Amino acid sequence: MNKLFTSLLVLLTGILFGQATLPATWSFTTTSFPAGWTATGTGFYTGSGNTPPALRLDNTGDNLVIWYAGSAGPVTYYITGNSFSGGTFEVQESVNGNTWTTLRTFTTNMPTNYTMFTDQPAAASRYVRFNYTQKNSGNVGLDDVSIAAPAAGPQQEINVLYSAQTVLSGGSIWTSSAVSSTSSFTLTVENLGTQNALNIASAVISGTNASEFAIQSAPSIVNALSTGNIVIGFTPTTAGTRVATLTITNDDSDEGSYVINLFGAGGGLASEPNAPTNLNFTNVKSYRFQTNWTASSPTADGYIVLRKNGSAVTDVPVDGASYTVGDYIGTSQVAYVGTSTTTWINYVGASSQYGIAVFAFNGPGTFRNYTNGSPLANVVSSSGSMQPANYYSGINTSSSTFVNDLTLLTNPHTDRYYSNYGPYMVTKFWARDTTGGQRIVTCVYSGENLVYTEPFAWGTFSREHTYSFSWMPSNPSTNTPEYSDYFNLYPVNQNDANAVRSNYPLGEVVNITNTYLGAKYGQDANGRTVYEPRDDQKGDAARSMFYMATCYNSTVANWSFPNPISTSIMYGQDQNLLKAWHYQDLPDAREIAKNDYIDSLQSNRNPFIDSVNYACYIDFYTMNKINGPTLPCSNSTIGIGEVNQEAIVLNAMPNPAGDNFMLYVSALENKTGVLQVVDVQGKVIDEQTVVLNSGTSAFSFDSKNWNSGMYTIRIQTENQVFLTRMIKN
Repeated sequence: MNKLFTSLLVLLTGILFGQATLPATWSFTTTSFPAGWTATGTGFYTGSGNTPPALRLDNTGDNLVIWYAGSAGPVTYYITGNSFSGGTFEVQESVNGNTWTTLRTFTTNMPTNYTMFTDQPAAASRYVRFNYTQKNSGNVGLDDVSIAAPAAGPQQEINVLYSAQTVLSGGSIWTSSAVSSTSSFTLTVENLGTQNALNIASAVISGTNASEFAIQSAPSIVNALSTGNIVIGFTPTTAGTRVATLTITNDDSDEGSYVINLFGAGGGLASEPNAPTNLNFTNVKSYRFQTNWTASSPTADGYIVLRKNGSAVTDVPVDGASYTVGDYIGTSQVAYVGTSTTTWINYVGASSQYGIAVFAFNGPGTFRNYTNGSPLANVVSSSGSMQPANYYSGINTSSSTFVNDLTLLTNPHTDRYYSNYGPYMVTKFWARDTTGGQRIVTCVYSGENLVYTEPFAWGTFSREHTYSFSWMPSNPSTNTPEYSDYFNLYPVNQNDANAVRSNYPLGEVVNITNTYLGAKYGQDANGRTVYEPRDDQKGDAARSMFYMATCYNSTVANWSFPNPISTSIMYGQDQNLLKAWHYQDLPDAREIAKNDYIDSLQSNRNPFIDSVNYACYIDFYTMNKINGPTLPCSNSTIGIGEVNQEAIVLNAMPNPAGDNFMLYVSALENKTGVLQVVDVQGKVIDEQTVVLNSGTSAFSFDSKNWNSGMYTIRIQTENQVFLTRMIKN
C-alpha cells in the first residue's frame, strides 16, 4: 500500500470509527470509550451512579465530549454533585467542536443525588460536551448519557446500510475477492422520510482503483419509508488493498452528496505493511516500563505488541485474525493493539526479564494482514529496587532510638484516599490482562482469581486492612492516613475471606473450621481462633503489620500488637510467628515492585521489605528496641506470656478513651491484686485492690479530668505483674 492510500485509509477509518451513530448511549461500564466519545481528566465512581459505575469529573477542564453523525434528538443524562459548591458545570453544544454554546448550567442548582435532565441540541450541532468549567470544591458524577436520533419527519432522509449496519457519510466499508475474480456486495439505501420520496441522481465510483469497482445496479428513487439496493462488483487486479470512493448524489437537504470509502482486499487480505523500526524502552521501573517504536513507512493501520515473561517472543500473529489485549498467541500475550507508537507494560516485577515484539498490521477483522518475517523484538530487564541511595542513611540498628527513627522516616507521608485504592492499586498494579479484553485480580488471602471488565468495582472483592482497622488506636475514625495507607490494604474476597478473617489475628490453623481455596480459619495449637492466609501472602502480611506498628507508633498512640484484641478475643497477634513467616516468605519481585510503586504514591517505603533484618530489632508487643538479636530471628521467642498464656489479660475499651472507659480483666482462676493507673511520667493517678473472679471482670473509670496522653494500667498479684496501655483523648 503506498503512502497516499495508507494516509487515506487512516483518515477515513477515523471518520468511520470517530463519530457516534445515533441513537447513542453509554453507562460508563468500561474504560474503553465508544466511538465518538472522548474524555479529558476524568475517572470513575465504581460504586455509585444511576446504574454504577459513573463517570467522575473532579477538576476544572475535566470534560466528556460526544461527536455524533447527523442531527440529534434529545440528550438525556443523570448528574449529581459530590460536595459540589461554588463552581460552574455546563452542558454545551457545538457545530464544529471549537465554538461552544451552553445548553444548561449547574451552579447552586447541582443536585445532590443522581437526577435526570434532558436538553435538545440544535439541528446543525454535531458535538455535545459535559464540561467542568470552573471548580471551587467538590466533584461531579455523570451517568447514563443518551443522545436520541431525531424524530422522523416528512422530508426525504437518506441512510445507507452495509451488512445491516449504518455506514455514515464519510465512513468506510471493506470487501474482498480473489485476484481477477468478481465478487458483488450490496449497499441498502434507506429513505427515513415519512412522506417525500428520495431521488438519487447518480451513484459514481472514483479514486485510485475505481476501475476495479463497478456499479452493477442502483435505484433512481426510493419511496418514503422504503429501501433500494446499490450492487457493486469488485474485481481486484492484484493482491492487497484496493481503494475507491462511492458518491451517491441525492436530494436529501443536508446529505445531498453521500460519500462512502470503498476498501477491497485482493486475495482476501489487506496489503502487508512494512515493519516498524527503532524499538526502545524508557521509564524502566521495577513495576512498569514504556515501550516505544518508530512507525512503519508507509504508515500502517495499527500495531500489536506481544509480551513474554522471562524470555524472547517467538510467536507471531495469524493473518486474518484480530486480537484483543490479554489474548494469548502461543506462549506470548497481547499487551497492546492500536495506532499509537508507544505503550506501557504493566504487571511486572523487579529485576525481571520481559520479551517484547511489535508487529504492524493493515486492514480490519478478517482482512487484517500482519508484518511477516523477523519482528521488531528485544528483551528488556525491569529495574531492581528503586530505593533512594540515602533513604536509610539516618537509620542505625545500634542506636537506642532505632524504632523511633524508623517512625520518623516513614511518617508523615503523602496521604492517598481510601476510595482511590481501586484505580491506583488494583487497576495499575494488582490487575493483569486476560483473554477477551478482560482483567484478573487475585484475592491475596485465598488465591481466588476474579475476572472483570474495567472499570474495577468493589463488591465481590473488598479492601482488607491486614493490620485490622479495629486494632488501630484511631478506630473508629476513617479520616486518617493509617486507615487508607496502601501498604496495609490488599484486595480480597469480601464474603469468603475478609468477613471470615474479621479482626482475628493471623496464625497457623491446626483445627480447621473453614477453608476457602488457600486460606484457612480455625484454631491454632493453643486453641485460639486464628486466620491463616495462603503461603504466598504470609510474609507480605507480616511486613505490612510490622510497617503499620512502626510507622504510626508515637507517645500518644501505642501501635504495639494489641493484647487482648477485644473482650471476645482475649489474646493478641503472635509476633514470633509473623517473624518466622517474614523469613519463610521473603520479599519477591512483585513485593519489591509494590514497595517502589507505593513509594511513588505515598513518598515513603516499607523498611521491612528493604531491610528484612530490621524486624528482629523490634519487640512489637512493646514497640521497644531489641538489642543484639539473633539474625535471622525466625526461631526467636519473645514474651510468650504476652501472646496469651497469661493467667490475667487486660483490655481497656474504648481505647482511645474519652470521659470514661471500661477495663475488662480475664482471669483463668480467682485472684486478688492491686490495680494501678500510671501516667507517662510514672505518677500513680488511681490505685485500688481488686478481687478477680475466674472469667471476665469489668471495672469502670471516670477519666474526665485526666490529661490527654498514654496511661499504663497494671495489676500486680502476689508474684506477677500484668499490663495494658490506654490513650486518653
